[in-house]
Amino acid sequence: MKTDYHMHFEYGSYDEEWTEGFFKAGAGRGLEEIGISEHSHTFPEFKELYYQDLVLDDSFIGTFQQQWLRRNKFKYTLEEYFTFMRRLQQRHRVKIGIEVCNFQDQQAVAEILKEYPFDYVIGSVHFLKGWAYDSSEIKAEWQRHDLREIYEWYTEEIEKLAEAGLYDMLGHPFNIRLFKFLPDFDVTPYLERAAKALAAAKMVVDVNTGTLYRYPIEEISPYPDFMRIAAKYDLPITLNSDAHKPEDCGAYHQEAADYVRSFGYRQTVRFTARGRELIELA
Repeated sequence: MKTDYHMHFEYGSYDEEWTEGFFKAGAGRGLEEIGISEHSHTFPEFKELYYQDLVLDDSFIGTFQQQWLRRNKFKYTLEEYFTFMRRLQQRHRVKIGIEVCNFQDQQAVAEILKEYPFDYVIGSVHFLKGWAYDSSEIKAEWQRHDLREIYEWYTEEIEKLAEAGLYDMLGHPFNIRLFKFLPDFDVTPYLERAAKALAAAKMVVDVNTGTLYRYPIEEISPYPDFMRIAAKYDLPITLNSDAHKPEDCGAYHQEAADYVRSFGYRQTVRFTARGRELIELA
């Protein structure tokens, strides 16, 4: 069974005619079930957490991030999201997920999530010390930090997400390679720490093709070094496209399947109501 559980409607609207394109593209690539995982910045319920965590001063990154938060954010409530998704479920096999940023106040996140019956919850590291490291507009900030420092920060954030016990999946692990700032030192200790944290939290690895077709690195996340360690720790996986546009639903799914097979994987995870089952890799 082919599934894709990481994609977003945020570039469009909750309009059935526009969202139908995701289902058509998915069907064309042989997907039998998809899941929508709207970013937490879609929802005003999370607004305060962004303003608490992000650098929002008059600096280079602060100025950009102030503008980012005012652009197409917090436009639908979680109730509106579920209402729209229930309509889609009348016609399609689609699961209701969410992708939550690595907020520092995990208790506040827990209070929000407990009110809604998600099929799965993705936790993703999107910020390091309040900096949106994956934003190309502020890529210059990378030059101000030692890469060892970034790997340490990133790994600490994975550990915090795992320790919170709120998440079913880690989104795009180690996508800090996305702009080709590649380490010349041994990162194995960081990869091992991340894998141990995920194993303890029983979290699934998001094998994500978004970094293959949306970023300069042009590789699937996680990259091979982490995939080897994920297999060593027997971490379960899903194959996902991180589609932000309808035509990208299921993008490079076959390439992702071939990729994980090379590390010995033969099964993926299917989610329903925060429960999971192992299914054969199609």
